[in-house]
Amino acid sequence: MKYIRSLFFFFLISTLSVSAQEKNKNFNVDFETFTLENGLRVILHIDRSDPVVAVALTSHVGSAREKEGRTGFAHLFEHLLFLESENLGKGGLDKMSSRIGGSGANGSTSRDRTNYFQTVPNDALEKMIWAEADKLGFFINTVTEPILAKEKQVVKNEKRQSVDNRPYGHTFYVIDQNLYPQGHPYSWQVIGSLEDLQNATLQDVKDFYNTWYVPNNVTLTIAGDFDVAQAKDWVHKYFDEIKPGKEIAVLEKKPVTLKASKNLYFEDNFANLPELTLTWPSVYSYHEDSYALEILAKYLSEGKNAPLYKKLVVEKELTDAVDMFDYTSELAGQFMLQIRAYDKTDLDKVKSAIDEAFQQFAKDGIPEKDLKRIKAGQETEFYNSISSVLGKGFQLAQYQIFANDPNEINKNVEKIFEVSSKDVMRVFKKYILNKPYIATSFVPKGQPELALENSVPAEVVEEKIVEGAEDEFDTSAEVAYQKTPSSFDRSTEPPYWGTPELKTPEVWQANLPSGLKIYGITSKEVPLVQFSLEMKGGLLLEDPNKVGVSNLLANLMTKGTAKKTPQELEEAIELLGSSIEVTATDEKIIISGSSLSRNYEKTMDLVREILLEPRWDETEFKLAKQKVSSQIQQQNANPNSIATSEFKKLIYGNTHILSHDNLGTENSIEKISLQDLKDYYRLNLSPMQASFSIVGYIDRKATTSSLKAISANWKPVNVLFPDLPTPQAPKSSQVYFYDVPGAKQSVLMIGAPALKATDKDFYPAEVMNYRLGGGGFASQLTQQLREGKGYTYGIRSKFTGSNLVGQFVISSGVRSNITYDALSLIKEILTEYPVNFDSQDLEVTKSFMIKSNARKFETLNSKLNMLSDISNYNLEADFIKQREETVNKMTIEDIKELANTYINPERIYYLIVGDAATQLQKLEGLGFGKPILLNEE
Repeated sequence: MKYIRSLFFFFLISTLSVSAQEKNKNFNVDFETFTLENGLRVILHIDRSDPVVAVALTSHVGSAREKEGRTGFAHLFEHLLFLESENLGKGGLDKMSSRIGGSGANGSTSRDRTNYFQTVPNDALEKMIWAEADKLGFFINTVTEPILAKEKQVVKNEKRQSVDNRPYGHTFYVIDQNLYPQGHPYSWQVIGSLEDLQNATLQDVKDFYNTWYVPNNVTLTIAGDFDVAQAKDWVHKYFDEIKPGKEIAVLEKKPVTLKASKNLYFEDNFANLPELTLTWPSVYSYHEDSYALEILAKYLSEGKNAPLYKKLVVEKELTDAVDMFDYTSELAGQFMLQIRAYDKTDLDKVKSAIDEAFQQFAKDGIPEKDLKRIKAGQETEFYNSISSVLGKGFQLAQYQIFANDPNEINKNVEKIFEVSSKDVMRVFKKYILNKPYIATSFVPKGQPELALENSVPAEVVEEKIVEGAEDEFDTSAEVAYQKTPSSFDRSTEPPYWGTPELKTPEVWQANLPSGLKIYGITSKEVPLVQFSLEMKGGLLLEDPNKVGVSNLLANLMTKGTAKKTPQELEEAIELLGSSIEVTATDEKIIISGSSLSRNYEKTMDLVREILLEPRWDETEFKLAKQKVSSQIQQQNANPNSIATSEFKKLIYGNTHILSHDNLGTENSIEKISLQDLKDYYRLNLSPMQASFSIVGYIDRKATTSSLKAISANWKPVNVLFPDLPTPQAPKSSQVYFYDVPGAKQSVLMIGAPALKATDKDFYPAEVMNYRLGGGGFASQLTQQLREGKGYTYGIRSKFTGSNLVGQFVISSGVRSNITYDALSLIKEILTEYPVNFDSQDLEVTKSFMIKSNARKFETLNSKLNMLSDISNYNLEADFIKQREETVNKMTIEDIKELANTYINPERIYYLIVGDAATQLQKLEGLGFGKPILLNEE
């Protein structure tokens, strides 16, 4: 399950052409609510666009309802509730999800709520309501000492992965310990402490559940394509007899104040660059000032016109980016400014520049043009947030719990229109200007002099790597318990109701004289358009001695045009409520974006300028090089990035262009000139190697018309692609180790070259991989390494591929002291998989691969990805249905043959990024010879 630090963003509507009040009348999310006698609140929303339904159970309990010394319980429950309940049995909702074609049961925990959610084909709605009721009324008896012991290890692995083993991971711990007084419910972290988790007893867990997981503290949301009357009957049937808990008192708001600023620093083992974070006490969610504070944060930090950007990035050249946001929660809030400075930068210089920018803003305020620009972007954000049934369900539940009115989804947006430039200045002076703050300086090891002056060391609890420190447990034993009585037999899983009709979207195509191909899908669910112009090339066409050109070109293309300065281009895009982004990958340069449908043509006018009339701005080129150099330095300190980089070298070999990171190296970036970018642009961007995909509130005629100017003025070029060697699997397996001293986890990447996406075996291989490691909690890797042993927070395997050979890869992060054990178990699973795959595995695989197709086209983004696949791999428009036939025909023997062909544990690379001092020597026991230390000095 996923731990999410929840920032409750406000998705707001604005418009350029009509008044706020008129616009708001045209938009409405219809819903129905009712409350059961036991206090369960239910929200229903109908959306007939796809044969799917999203079900979310939200409990009004997060870390704020915990006690000091017993932290992390809310998040621990997020994990426990997926494992087993009295009537679902072992595997619980995770196991059922794989059979019914669900999106994967998932959850998140914040300071103030925990939610559980999944999108499923609508024939499985009764199954989901039955399962959610089982969590709420028929669960706690199944939690045993071994189950608790195992899940403690999983959660601790999650903490190591998300906090302890990554750069700047302890930032929020330091801030919250000092911003909030001892005992304040926000003074500890949502994920809790390792010590508290270890000390949790079974009785503690039961007490917590019985207090907070009661109907009168829970909201059930159902959104999608279903029969309302039938859904109500099912809700009553499965939830009515669950008894309410004791009345739960409403927590009083607990905003904080600071008498004086505090400066703290921490020498971060994983950081290569110094980072300064300033945090001011602000307001709780839905406070009247929260809307102006959100606009303040966006104006001060985002875009070329932002005072902080102009001062710190352009004028002072201290950083490549500024991040500012208002982190609001139910009881209090914190306004945060975060700046990761360039290498060896004294953070006192950063703080001084911030003060200068603040003083300038205090004089100038926010121009009306920028106020309008920010609101325009928020309209698009709002529509994106409700483009899926799950998104609507989340919003309705949030408003119910924290605003006590789900109809805020329709009326809350009006409050943003009331924000004036005076309001923005008022909240700036009330909460930020010359007000006390918490300043945290996270600096690289051995560089404390970069911290703010007069900073004191921050107290951070860091785990020591100790062999054999974790408790042993056995979760396989059957445990007898007395089942909770019910008025009917709940042990039988409800049936499917109907058969969801797979609605394959109609794909239309067109070809323009320049060679540009167009693929589109019309969808009128929300007034949005998403598009993507893909140009073949990317890293593939680069000089190996000057890697990084295509990425720098992508960075520079949105930094002005021949007609517009960088600032003018940015404003033109944002005033439309649009976004345009250019990215470079290993094999492409992509111009992608979204817009309100009414502003699509104007947005495409800007795309044309970006593509055909580059500015080649020298100042922006210098900034882009600084930004990329900073990114490279950060990646070099991140164990996950190191693993990805080193694994590419193993797969492709040092002479293959794809063995490089497309960012380049600090050395190659230094050598690249602006002329190199111009040459790449002239030689390699061609409509003959490009395709345009579009989805949303648009048709073929309008799309073709919008691209005529691009096609007519884009000169076709014959692009020469290099003849690249095909990577081969190693003749025998070898272990490679990259040393990160003091790493709390070992990052594992295991695999070998495999298939092209165009190979006839590629999709069958993906089907074969479902039960191995591609199916989440339905996979053997997850079941054995996470659920069976508690070694990891997550593990997966996948096939990657394009028109070039990709790789089969297993990736995971495991706790350091069981690195050898985890690798040994993975090797065993790979060896046995072709042998032990049976009829039940095949049944579950087929059920998921076919039933999950009902969810394939729900969002605009999923439709856009579908068009990209059709374009790149020459697929038929109904390729999803063709794949159903492939799945239906597959046999156990087919699966075993594919596994034997493409997964051979004796001919793959084993890469570990971790602490060599404690883990390296043991790895000889894998039987692949002495491990090779990649960064031996």
